[in-house]
Amino acid sequence: MKISTDTISLLKNFANINGNILVKPGNKITTISTMKNILAEAEIKESFDSEFAIYDLSEFLRSLDLFDDPELKITNSNVVITDSKSNQSIRYVFADKSVIISPTKTIKIPDKEVTFTLKKEDLAKLMKGSTTLNLVDIALQGDGKKIKLVATDKKNKSSNEFGIDVGETDKIFKAYFKSENLKMMEGEYDVAISKAKISHFINKSKPVQYWIALEPDSEF
Repeated sequence: MKISTDTISLLKNFANINGNILVKPGNKITTISTMKNILAEAEIKESFDSEFAIYDLSEFLRSLDLFDDPELKITNSNVVITDSKSNQSIRYVFADKSVIISPTKTIKIPDKEVTFTLKKEDLAKLMKGSTTLNLVDIALQGDGKKIKLVATDKKNKSSNEFGIDVGETDKIFKAYFKSENLKMMEGEYDVAISKAKISHFINKSKPVQYWIALEPDSEF
């Protein structure tokens, strides 16, 4: 089977969330962070016939990069990667699924206290501001009029801050994320925030979605 560039891009993103992955039969792939605070799910163009586990997803993706047009032949214990344009091949051995951290269930948000659309350019600016100023926290805050995303450092009262308005609200709240947990692919997202301290990000142009836990000191 061939594997599309879109699927490879999704897997590269998933590798940033969890270094290993359990792929199940069908056309959906999922992953969960080792801390169980980020869950991601995507629909892909390919459909797998069997379950297999990859312990080092980044290594596997680097293996695919060795080929111009990789073709995969999957068995119960390994995948053979070949390329019709070359004489090289790789036999990549699957891991035992017992050593893989993988999702066991999906998440349903019980309520949607806050909803807004996060534009692609605003997400990019937020993350660039966070990285540039070395800010470890992201606050999503409502003052009864506007919704604002603020990169900050909660533990430092004199912290620099980078803020961007992202919507309107009649509610007052402050929800916190760790900057390192916002590992979504680039794009525009429909965002929902729950009082149960969970958020849901749905990409509007790609079939991928993320559930990201809020920090315990979030207030609604």
